Amino acid sequence: MYVERADIRERCTDAVFERGENYLSEGRIGRLARFGDHITADVQGSRSYDVTVDFGPTPFETACTCPYGGPGICKHAVAVLLAVDDSPPDDERPHVKELLAELSQDALRSFLLDELARDSELRDRFRARFDEERRSVSAYRDEIDQLFDEHTIEYPVVTEAIDFSHWFEQAERYRSRERYRDATTVYRAIATGVEGNSDRIDAAYDHYARVFQRALNGYVECLDAAELTDSELRDAVSVLSERAETAVGPYDERYRDALATLTNE
Repeated sequence: MYVERADIRERCTDAVFERGENYLSEGRIGRLARFGDHITADVQGSRSYDVTVDFGPTPFETACTCPYGGPGICKHAVAVLLAVDDSPPDDERPHVKELLAELSQDALRSFLLDELARDSELRDRFRARFDEERRSVSAYRDEIDQLFDEHTIEYPVVTEAIDFSHWFEQAERYRSRERYRDATTVYRAIATGVEGNSDRIDAAYDHYARVFQRALNGYVECLDAAELTDSELRDAVSVLSERAETAVGPYDERYRDALATLTNE
């Protein structure tokens, strides 16, 4: 696995590149691992952030759980890329494949059940991949509302950027399997979850605006890709129209824009 520093520089600002170099020299990178084309690491900033680099695309794609909203990639991803440039980690995939070939189905099933019992996010990813049962918007909204509740236990408003990547990843998995209706459910829950809790947001406004717009865009895109029946389209239009009429702040206008996109007006 190879990455050129020039490619890293092209994907970030000079200031972010310098901060990434500092993070690397300060030893802020935790376990750096490779599995096929994917690099994962945790980077210690104001708290620990998870960084993923996918070298499948050209030249690469990055994801980080930090709330960075500036141009290009964040300093945490830069630090990880520089670490890969200095000393690429060994690929764990071949050894894992060997282990899988040696294990029985019962052993694999037992291991998977144990991990699913401990990890709710893994359960969601598992169900998104294999379960045909559809969850409701309200079910996802309950999870998102609970997250806002957890961030307002000690203070009545949210003063930091909440990470919604778990739900976005689930929606993207549905999209990759062309389960567009299931993806719309997740996207709609994220958008209405942020809007519905807007009175509890007291900081990181740009972060929540981006989350809302990303979810709303994904919702409309998947509605279009789902090839809805006339009845389903009317229901979707009704949802957006209702939100455009009742939402407050900047949200009503964004709902109207989404409605115009969906109806080609």
